[in-house]
Amino acid sequence: MRSWQIYLRGLAMGSADMVPGISGGTLAFITGIYERLINCLRSFDWRLWQIWRTQGLKGVWQAVDGPFIVSLLAGIFSAVALLAHLVSWLLENHPQPLNGFFFGLVAGSALMISRQVTGWNWQRLLFLAAGALAANFISLLLPSVGSLSPTTFFIAGMIAICAMILPGISGSFLLLVMGVYGPFIEAIKNFNLSLILPFAGGAASGLLVFSHLLGWLFDHYRSATFAALLGFVVASLKHLWPWQQLTRYRLDEQQNVIPLDTQVLLPWQYFEVTGEPSNLIPVTICTLIGWILVLYLAPRSD
Repeated sequence: MRSWQIYLRGLAMGSADMVPGISGGTLAFITGIYERLINCLRSFDWRLWQIWRTQGLKGVWQAVDGPFIVSLLAGIFSAVALLAHLVSWLLENHPQPLNGFFFGLVAGSALMISRQVTGWNWQRLLFLAAGALAANFISLLLPSVGSLSPTTFFIAGMIAICAMILPGISGSFLLLVMGVYGPFIEAIKNFNLSLILPFAGGAASGLLVFSHLLGWLFDHYRSATFAALLGFVVASLKHLWPWQQLTRYRLDEQQNVIPLDTQVLLPWQYFEVTGEPSNLIPVTICTLIGWILVLYLAPRSD
């Protein structure tokens, strides 16, 4: 895979991570680089010191799959820097078509993840249910990080990045629940390094720890892990459903509404309950575009 192709996948991951409800890990899985990404992150451990002593920087560069990670990170950071304004505008002005597009993407990725689960049995179904339950109740497990400071941004970075590399769990959604999403977007817009750098430090720390755990699970419990991820993905579809009504929320320190739970509505119920148009045709078109894009990007090796 060439560097520009990896860069484009990074752009897709970064764009997804900006939207509460979809995970960059989902895009990584759809585009066929997920396990390569996990293996790359796992390579950052104590053994690099020995490789550096025996093979030098060239050996370290090869061990960490340097061209891959640099191209991918360049795409992710480009998306975050360039699309912060666009994504916030779309979320505010056209949330239904945007959610429809991502609903199609995630629904398609659920089908792809299900193909990785071999030997369905009661144990696999148990992991599937556990993943779905965890995704449904994750907002209840996360308290607000409290007052905004470099320390809380570091903690938020650690938590969010773990979700960002998991298919089905949105790091942006977790930031929203913790009350950090809005300030994080503003920090990016204003290039506030006093908050961006602690967040990046927390994200790097979380990646180093969590990637090793996830890689170990893939090595020893591959099908069970994918079954749990499938449960996460299926449960996350609720957060992306274009027609829903807010039923439970809380206010952050700036008195902004942080959604905690919603009621799923059918398109024809949406207007009756909310008084707003359902935009059924554009939403359906965007959903189909998302589904077709998954089929196009899906690895041909399957």
